[in-house]
Amino acid sequence: MDQASYVKHNDALVAKLPDYVGDYYLTKSTVPLSPATLYQYLNEFHRFFTWMIDTEISQASTPAQITLEELATFKKQDMELYKSYLLNRGKQTATHPEGALSRRTVNRSLNALSALFRYLTEESENAEGEPYFYRNVMKKIALVQDSETYATRARHIKDQLMMGHTDVDYLNYIQSGYGETLDSERKQRYYQRDRERDVAINALMLGTGIRVSELTNMDVKHLSVKAATVSVRRKGGKWDSVPIAKWVLPYVQPYLDIRQTRYQATAQTPALFLTKGTEAPRRITTATVELLVAKYSQAFNHVRITPHKLRHTLASKLYLETKNEHLVATQLGQSSTSATGLYTHVVDTKQRDALNRLHD
Repeated sequence: MDQASYVKHNDALVAKLPDYVGDYYLTKSTVPLSPATLYQYLNEFHRFFTWMIDTEISQASTPAQITLEELATFKKQDMELYKSYLLNRGKQTATHPEGALSRRTVNRSLNALSALFRYLTEESENAEGEPYFYRNVMKKIALVQDSETYATRARHIKDQLMMGHTDVDYLNYIQSGYGETLDSERKQRYYQRDRERDVAINALMLGTGIRVSELTNMDVKHLSVKAATVSVRRKGGKWDSVPIAKWVLPYVQPYLDIRQTRYQATAQTPALFLTKGTEAPRRITTATVELLVAKYSQAFNHVRITPHKLRHTLASKLYLETKNEHLVATQLGQSSTSATGLYTHVVDTKQRDALNRLHD
């Protein structure tokens, strides 16, 4: 979804939740947290409140009726029960469509609740200038330890990364090779129309490591080919100027040359990446980018990947070149190196493969 769609969905979710969640949303919208992050948080709040009602921990009929008093007196044992519920929902079936959650998803849910309870107990202010309440049960709840080590995760993703010259081959394939695989005039027409755009999208992600949501929220003014930088709004709402690897710029420029004429862009369509609409061009959505990356990657090497794997590719190659976790974290817009350990293990597997080939 684009930013406007997230805001629309967020407003609808807030209407189903208690007033104090509306206060939280208003406060965090002006920090700002991104609409996408707030959308995830609001969905987690709704899931938690619905569970409170289903388990009869709350006697409310709807999530909107759950009171501050119920949260202020919420027991640690009950929060552990909710954590257990998230971890043990069972496999997805036709009669049980929700399915199980990964440990990382469970932790995202717990982090969302921690953010809400921190706001209610520390950041909020009632008529007397005091927080809504003081007891924060989430401070007693530990996150779930990840069952996978970085080495294990690295083994799972390394075959989906475009190491060596593969990223260049991939972009060249989108530029020309993909068209040779198409078996209908209609597919060929759409491919020729969007080819420069699709190459530029993949190139920019491979050359910066930005998230797909950061890419789709970019406007034309945020990209400077001359300075080889792009400005994006990171998680948490902060703006960041991100360097672009210069080797990908020749893949981006052709799209800039045809953007206005081919997509009929005007001052009312500031989005950098556009898609054709029935009446006017529209900002491309994250779902569309995910689909086109999946389509091209599947055709290129029979491995269907996500835009996040393009981010992993840039991070792994940057670490291989620099051996500097802090530099990688800065490029990715991460405030610490806690997540960059994955890339050191991806590189280790490449180094091990190289060692094994020394006397082949």
